[in-house]
Amino acid sequence: MVLLRGFELLSSCLLLLVLLTLLTAHRTEAREPPLVIGSGGPIRAAPGDDIILPCHLEPKYNVEGLTVEWSKPDLEADPAERLSRVEYVHLYRDRREVPDMKIRSYLRRTELFTDDLKDGNISLKIKNVTLADRGTYRCFIPKLKSPVTASTVQLVVAPQSNQSFMEDMTPHPTKIPNPEEHEETDVAGARFHLLALIPVAVCVLLILVVGVAACLHKRKPLKQNYAVDPTSPLTA
Repeated sequence: MVLLRGFELLSSCLLLLVLLTLLTAHRTEAREPPLVIGSGGPIRAAPGDDIILPCHLEPKYNVEGLTVEWSKPDLEADPAERLSRVEYVHLYRDRREVPDMKIRSYLRRTELFTDDLKDGNISLKIKNVTLADRGTYRCFIPKLKSPVTASTVQLVVAPQSNQSFMEDMTPHPTKIPNPEEHEETDVAGARFHLLALIPVAVCVLLILVVGVAACLHKRKPLKQNYAVDPTSPLTA
């Protein structure tokens, strides 16, 4: 009896352990894989600026133990460096930077935010950018188990990054009125007003003419009443 109860207790524990293992595996499989995401638009800078090329994993994922590569795909390889396999703007491997694999012009000018690697932040900082730094950059995690392991960021370096701001601040020339043009405008306006008064004057003149004619017409019958008839006899 005691053995039977012990066997039932052991069976229940094993069943619970199996269920917990299956539930944990299901949650692990259901978790979304981290995706490498770069910048949504170009990064603009002027020569001499320190800039950050944004790139991160979403959702957050610890990449401290993985390799992180920053390269420049559109950069033509230097024949002197091609034999030594120097092809990276920045290389992070075995939890440290590998400067021997960096392009010469980026030595001591790039760095990762190593304290944020545990949160999936693989953004690259470039110090004292030059015109030669402009172009497309690629952040890549080769051993990441994800459908998206790389992304690109565009860097634009202009000699005068604030040129548009300076153009907005430049005062625009103000047109000085020409006195002759002003006089011509006044004369034209006076002529217009005179022309507009002509119909009014004509109407007033017509009204006066009609009024005078009406008065003369009314006075004619009065003169006939006081006229002397030549055939009537004269009284003494």
